[in-house]
Amino acid sequence: MPVSSCGLRRLELSVAEPELSVDFFAGVLGWTVIAEPGGSFSGWVGDRLAAQVVAGERGWHLFFGGDEPRGLTDDSSVDAGRVLHGPWAPPPRNGEPCWVEYLTSTPEESDGYWKRELGWETAAGDRGLGLYTSSRHGDPRPVAGSMSSSFAGFAGWSVYFAVDDVEAACARVSELGGEVSVGPSRLQIGVIASIEGPHGGSCGLLEKPAGWGGAWSG
Repeated sequence: MPVSSCGLRRLELSVAEPELSVDFFAGVLGWTVIAEPGGSFSGWVGDRLAAQVVAGERGWHLFFGGDEPRGLTDDSSVDAGRVLHGPWAPPPRNGEPCWVEYLTSTPEESDGYWKRELGWETAAGDRGLGLYTSSRHGDPRPVAGSMSSSFAGFAGWSVYFAVDDVEAACARVSELGGEVSVGPSRLQIGVIASIEGPHGGSCGLLEKPAGWGGAWSG
């Protein structure tokens, strides 16, 4: 079994117009944007990388921390190096990733895959939500969520970003041409909303999470 992954190494958003997309998310999440070689961009919160935005069409790609770089299923990979976002990382600040969830129509099969590939375990959540936990640094802590989909054959990851005020962030989404598709609403994890950028990149917003996973952090 691989050593249990304890969170995200990095996030990458692949869209047709990376400059326009990174400007949108910077406006909503308060990123400091740096232009990178090859027409890509990175969004920073202080000294921590929040996400990279590159040219392409695949949307979000998650890179989990691990000991050996390799590809995984459903737009995810393992990348070696220090984990920047997870249950043992510093608490998420406004604009930083703060949680990820896996939605699938085959939860039992998926659970086996992530246990095998990332060394995770499973725990029961609330209202149909399951939790993946990591024990890499001792006591098991929630590292990702798991939800069942009613659409046959569907599987994929979603990512949440921390914001200080969900309603204010949603107002900025609308002002910048994006769409608020869900919320704001209060769930077990905290106050959330789901948004879609005008140039791609749907994600969730979570208000003032005390740690990775909001209320799931304990």
